[in-house]
Amino acid sequence: MSDRRLPLMLMIGPLYMLGLCASMAQDVPGIEICTVEKTMERRTSCLQSNINFLQTTLSRYVIDSRQKIDAANRQMQVLESTVAELRKAVAELQAASKKQPQSPTKEDGKHPAKEEGK
Repeated sequence: MSDRRLPLMLMIGPLYMLGLCASMAQDVPGIEICTVEKTMERRTSCLQSNINFLQTTLSRYVIDSRQKIDAANRQMQVLESTVAELRKAVAELQAASKKQPQSPTKEDGKHPAKEEGK
């Protein structure tokens, strides 16, 4: 960074921060306490604002929940199909192992052909 830009940045930085603070002071939608309002029109407006905020928040949560449930259902379908494939593969392996004749073994677990060669 050059020495000429440093003073300029030091002057612009605080002005930029003041601009951010001014933008944060705007009204943020949310629940307001309406009992402090003196006139009935302002109370009604405050209550209507609260109702609108709650309705939009609730609808956003409903949409998010629906998307999560749909994603979970899709994942369950994939897992169920995977389990079905695995069960089929296990059944095939079990059927194949039943068809192959088992080689006779002695009680001590040694193969009889190896014993005869000694």
